[in-house]
Order: sequence, then C-alpha cells, then structure tokens
Amino acid sequence: MASLTINKQDGGQATIAADRLDALRTGLHGKLCLPGDAGFDEARTSWNAMIDRKPAAIVRAADAADVVLAVNFARENGLQLAVKGGGHNIAGNAVCDGGLMLDLSPMKAITVDAATKTAKVGPGATLAEVDAATQAQGLVLPVGINSTTGIAGLTLGGGFGWTSRKFGLTIDNLTAADVVTADGQKRRASATDDADLFWAVRGGGGNFGVVTSFEYALKPLGPQVFAGLLVHPFDQARVLLESYRQIVAKAPDELTVWVVMRKAPPLPFVPEPWHGREVLVIAFCWVGDPAQGEAQIAPLRALGKPIGEMVAPMPLAGWQQAFDPLLTPGARNYWKSQNFKELSDGAIEAIIDAIGWLPSPECEVFIGNLGGAVNRVAADATAYPHRDVQFVMNVHTRWREAAQDKECIAWARGLFDATAPFATGGVYVNFMPSDESARVQAGAYGPNFARLAKLKAKYDPGNLFRLNQNVAPA
Repeated sequence: MASLTINKQDGGQATIAADRLDALRTGLHGKLCLPGDAGFDEARTSWNAMIDRKPAAIVRAADAADVVLAVNFARENGLQLAVKGGGHNIAGNAVCDGGLMLDLSPMKAITVDAATKTAKVGPGATLAEVDAATQAQGLVLPVGINSTTGIAGLTLGGGFGWTSRKFGLTIDNLTAADVVTADGQKRRASATDDADLFWAVRGGGGNFGVVTSFEYALKPLGPQVFAGLLVHPFDQARVLLESYRQIVAKAPDELTVWVVMRKAPPLPFVPEPWHGREVLVIAFCWVGDPAQGEAQIAPLRALGKPIGEMVAPMPLAGWQQAFDPLLTPGARNYWKSQNFKELSDGAIEAIIDAIGWLPSPECEVFIGNLGGAVNRVAADATAYPHRDVQFVMNVHTRWREAAQDKECIAWARGLFDATAPFATGGVYVNFMPSDESARVQAGAYGPNFARLAKLKAKYDPGNLFRLNQNVAPA
C-alpha cells in the first residue's frame, strides 16, 4: 500500500506512511476503504444528492473497538474526521472531502428484551430496522417519519414523530449510551454514569463523541394504529389551517396531526385530474385504542370537502414508512425550519403565499404538531431545549437538477424570512442545513448552549468532532 495524503483539521495536509495505513487496516475488524476500493462509493453516498464529497479514507467500523482505533488515528494525526450513521443529515456533515470518514452503518445490531421493555441498538440501524424489531414484540420507540433515517443522528438531535406526543422524544426514552470520546476512551453515559455526558448527547448532536450503542425504554403499542391522509384542494388552505390549530389545541396526547402542502403526487386515492396540482394533506395517527380512532378523527373529517382520503387501521411499522416514497435518496435537498408556539394568522398567510409558487414538483412545507409529553420535560433536563414549541415548520425544498439550485434555495429562504416574525427563533438541530452555523448558539440550543460549550471543553477540548452543527469548546 502506498502512502496517503489526507486533510488535517487545521486546513493543512498530512502524509500517512504506508506502514501506518497497513497497521490501521490490519487492526480493524471492519474495513479500511480507499478511493477505488469496493464499498468506497457506497459508504460516501448520502441521502442528499447535493452532497458529493470524497474522503481520502473511510473506516467502515464493525464494532466499538474499530471506533476507538479510528478516533485515536484521527486525533493522533490531527486529521479531519467525519462520522456517518445513516447518512441522512441534510447538511451532509457525515461525509468530508479529503479527510477521514468513520462509517458506522455496518453496526446494525438490535436486541429487544420484551420482559424489561428495553432495546439495545447499534448506531448503524435505520428507523425501519428499529421499528421491525420493536414491533415484533408489540413495543415502540418514538422515532421520526422517514424510515430510512439513521437512529444515531435522529437520537443525538432529539427525535420526534407520530408517537412523540404520547411517549416523548426519542431522547426522552434513551436510558444509556456507550460513547467513545475524543481521547479514545469508552464511556458509559446514563443518569448514574457520567451524567454530564448523558445530558449532552440528548440533543447535543455528534459534538461529544461517537455513540457505539444506544439503550432505550420501550412502550407497549401496536401492531395496529388508526392513521391516514385527508387530501384537500389548496384553495381551502386558510380555513383548514385555522380549524387545524383549534382541533390540535384540544387533541389528546394519543392523536398527532400534521399538515403537508405540496403538489399532489400520483396517489391511487387521489383523482388523476388532481395529480400535480397544489393540495393540503392532513396526516394523522391515533395511537390509542384503534376502535376509538373513527370517533377521535371526526373533527378532522368534518373539515372542508376532501378530494381523496386513505383512512384505516394499519400496522404502525407500515404507517412509519408512508412518506418514504416522497423522500427517497438521490434528489437535491435544502431545508429551512421554524419553531412556533402558535400557528398565527401571519404565519398561515406567509405559507399560503409561498405554496403559490413552488419551484419544483417535489417541494413541500410540512407543519408538525408537538406538545403533549414532549413539552412536559423541563427545558434544561436535556441538551434539547425546545420544550415550549407547539408546531415545527420544515420548508422541504427538493429538486433534481443543479441548474435549479439557486431558485429552489431562494424559495426556501424567502418563506423562512416571511415566517420569522411569527416564530420563536429556535430550530430543531436535525433540520438545519450547512449554511446555518450562526443559528447553533441561539437557535438550536439557546439557554443550554453555555453548558454545552463547557462540556465540549471537557470531553472534546481539541474539537475533533467539529463536522456537525458545531459547539466549540468554551
């Protein structure tokens, strides 16, 4: 093997001698991939097609020992280090250009203990894999709404979805994590073991180390839930959104209702003349007794005159994948997001105006309703601070051709600016694109940032883990 030139953290380059590369390769239980090797392009590919970066080398870790080896190698040589779980991060921080990438995706082991209602999950697992393992035992972990997302990045940022109003965020159900910190040490983080690190990894992103195993408390649910979609013409949007905010204000924790506004995809229950036209979709999931589902969604069904619907008891694992066809890998993506304490008239007007000029057929705006169990946790109990938010808006801009970049990004930024006067200024860290580093302190972490910066200095004083929405050491 020849020597390798690789980018350093300080912007320079290091030349790694062939014998040192050989030592790294032979020490791994997994694989060291260099450009041209089998698996290299697969490992460096991320969900967002705007990210096309080529690391100088990729460690495809098989276990925690491999993670320790890679972290030590990066620190000792001052190398730029990127860490990839599922590769779903919108900012593309999982992949670096010319540096060392640590790929955790082979670490997929999942163990579910039905008796104790707990799960141990490897950082390479996807949400679909977690759902399959937990639902086989009639149990659930609150996770996100796109099943190809990796569990690691989702958890480290917070994690919310269809069951969060009832059961809390993903981090609210995290009981322990095994973490390799920047010094190459394996640490156990829990309420009783290294409580500072446990606090930090619950929302602080990948700033504090590489998690090699997550442990969660699970809740009984499923396999059936009552869920579905109600599709309306967009010209009813104002009245529908005004009614929506009234209905969810009174909704029990078991009912989660989100709204998606976009051009109608060719769904079989939507009349063909509506395909490609602007629609408002009310998406809901009732996680209580399925027999009560019809009665619980009656106020939603009474709204307007839908042009199509798909409403039924269905497997929870299936519903968790309902939006996957709209979020497949390979498209160019750019997001802008706002948190709201209320869905004000001004915010509604700004969103309606923006939907009038969607720059591509795949662009959409979704409004997720939180509250419930999520907001019964103190803002300083975890690194994630947004415990007073009722609605999250994600401007999900999605297109295919690079020639559309400027138009699509401008559309997302325009809607973000138009809704800013009605928002909290806060943002969910997992929804932040690569150009929002200025929002990390006040937007992502707010009152918790100072503690995070001090803990960063404790666990990663050299800022080895900087390819993320970075918290610099205090």
